[in-house]
Amino acid sequence: MQKMSSDPTRLSLHGPTMATRWSVLCDVAASIDRAALHQALAAAVEQVDQQMSPWKADSDLMRLNRAAPGEWVSLPPEIMAVLARALEIARLSDGAFDPTVGALVNAWGFGAEREDPDVAAIRVAAQAGQRPAHQRLDLDPAASRARKHAPLQVDLCGIAKGYGVDRMVAVLQHHGVAHALVALDGELRALGTQAGGQPWAVAVESPEPGRRAARGVLELADVAVATSGDYRRWVDIGGARLSHTMDGRRAAPVNNGVASVTVLAPDCMSADAWATALLVAGPGEGLALAQRMGLEALFLVRQETRWVEMGLGRFAQADAR
Repeated sequence: MQKMSSDPTRLSLHGPTMATRWSVLCDVAASIDRAALHQALAAAVEQVDQQMSPWKADSDLMRLNRAAPGEWVSLPPEIMAVLARALEIARLSDGAFDPTVGALVNAWGFGAEREDPDVAAIRVAAQAGQRPAHQRLDLDPAASRARKHAPLQVDLCGIAKGYGVDRMVAVLQHHGVAHALVALDGELRALGTQAGGQPWAVAVESPEPGRRAARGVLELADVAVATSGDYRRWVDIGGARLSHTMDGRRAAPVNNGVASVTVLAPDCMSADAWATALLVAGPGEGLALAQRMGLEALFLVRQETRWVEMGLGRFAQADAR
């Protein structure tokens, strides 16, 4: 059958950012300016990286981290929105999500300062992080500024990529796109369905180090999904594999048997942060937290030689394997 000029065209757009890649699949009118759309998407994620990267010395995040306690720091509205949501989820999760663990990330060798754990730095970071995050960082939305009450280091790696996905969705909507699947690393968001009405199919990854394999498939329409796990970045200490995700309450990497947590949410920023929070909380506390917050979540938990799946919402029918 001959393709009509009014039929949607499938575009595949992608580019580098945040030491990984972003990608967009979208069904659009043939007349759309592909170059302009690609440029706008790339600019959106670059702005997030420039504001929130702990690896860029001139980022807005690092300006805040270098500021003295008590000093107000003017910040762009985008990072203010992310900080506000990060502190809200920190409070709701009783500290399982903690955007102020930057010093711990560096002390354990996962940040920009060192590649191996430093015992003295870990001890200092642990002592500095004994108060909840929302009590150590003030936000003044009206003046678009923030201040610290201690020499803490903010780290938004558990939420910024999800926000980057949401920013790309906003760009697509601005350009009149109604059918798209947006991805940045392990964070994805479906804008509508495919043009033909079918949901977007995405894989739930099997949490196996060094191997990419699908464990299941999700069908998405107007929803975001994010996965946090311990199987991509870790350090080996005495034969124990320790995740790059920090449990600020223990001042140590996550080590609770949970291999990964996948969360569905209306926006990707929330899905990203809640996936991190539930991973840190662990199988018992995390499942109870997800139930209390009404989250749709899938936990993959290691038990000897098998994986056990625990799910809520559309994941509730998950079977032990």
